[in-house]
Amino acid sequence: MKYRSYTVHNFREIPQVREKLTPEQQFDIEVVAQVFPFKTNNYVVEKLINWDNPLEDPIFRLTFPQRGMLLDEDYEIIANLLKQNAPKEVIREKANEIRMKLNPHPAGQKYNVPEIDGKKLHGAQHKYNETILFFPKQGQTCHAYCSFCFRWPQFVGIDELKFAMKEVELLIEYIKAHPEITDLLFTGGDPLIMKTRLLRQYIEPILEAKIPHLKTIRIGSKALAFWPYRFTTEDDAEDLIKLFTEITEAGYHLAYMAHFNHYQELETEEVKEAVDRILSTGAVIRTQSPILRHINDSAEVWATMWKKQVQMNMVPYYMFMARDTGAQHYFGVPLVRAWEIFRKAYNSVSGIARTVKGPSMSATPGKVRMLGVAELNGEKVMVLDFLQGRNPDWVGKPFFAKYNPEAMWLDELEPYGSDQFFYEDELNKMLKLEEVHT
Repeated sequence: MKYRSYTVHNFREIPQVREKLTPEQQFDIEVVAQVFPFKTNNYVVEKLINWDNPLEDPIFRLTFPQRGMLLDEDYEIIANLLKQNAPKEVIREKANEIRMKLNPHPAGQKYNVPEIDGKKLHGAQHKYNETILFFPKQGQTCHAYCSFCFRWPQFVGIDELKFAMKEVELLIEYIKAHPEITDLLFTGGDPLIMKTRLLRQYIEPILEAKIPHLKTIRIGSKALAFWPYRFTTEDDAEDLIKLFTEITEAGYHLAYMAHFNHYQELETEEVKEAVDRILSTGAVIRTQSPILRHINDSAEVWATMWKKQVQMNMVPYYMFMARDTGAQHYFGVPLVRAWEIFRKAYNSVSGIARTVKGPSMSATPGKVRMLGVAELNGEKVMVLDFLQGRNPDWVGKPFFAKYNPEAMWLDELEPYGSDQFFYEDELNKMLKLEEVHT
């Protein structure tokens, strides 16, 4: 299949859109796509979406902007401008005003930018001791955009909201100076949007540097779900598979961090072939997804997805909470309900699939997991712990919050039995120190 992308400018060229969606529904997509990034492709359209009932299809909701993603007042502002044929600059200005209200830098990302010898690595983040994130400059887009994506600011053309870097030498220098770093995660966007020759320009210097404490190279990508031909029939697919093999043969653990949001993405022959090719290199595929209202907020969906992934020799890894950014009001699931869904799904799979952790919030202090609901002194409480923390000593320590069945994020919770959570004093000192350096 030859790649063809669709955006707000040409999505009406998709025959299924013209045949299955009313003019009003098409206009809704156009309105919302002025604010949130919209891009899909012919594989998603032709292979993954059930066009017999698109508005109820999870992959349609995953890739096409939905009316409910904008609050009513914001929707009306953009809709009226489009109906008035307002200049593009005016629409863009109003869209940017709306975007800035939607927490474009969630989870304290602005605090995580590392530096060495006074030089900031603006395309990297180092939040947890062992892992550094790297955003290749040419990887700041995707084969298609998830409608919930917490990195939506990367794609909307506002430069100050972007993370991107191409200076791999500075990255290597930083890793060498930090022996606690064992894992390097290539992320984006999607680093596998790049041609293999460009990806090699990042990977090969790292392999040649032979950093003794660097053990794992991770690649976070949605390509398996949205464009599996990247690993099978594209012009440089063979070279990509060869590069993966070179990484594992150099002694690194290569972890392909696959984003699958629904089991429908696992059902095509194309994705099965692509998975087998990746695994043939010695890489391990670990899978992750947020839990999302309208898409996968069902224990049956998660259990089915984990079982299929195990059958395909992948390792279920994370269930995340939808981040407190963008259209969280549309996609977000309350913590208590997410835990109930996780627990029910977890209870219905074998131990082989119980490698998965969650539901987890990638919040400012770290990855905070909802462990469950308990009773203390005759009161319901929420039990949480850290899977990762800005201070590693926080990890694994259970703590309690007042029961709140509506809360979707850590900052909506109140500590139980104390004025603050145990980590807050130390966290505030850390953030103040980082602000000084910034």
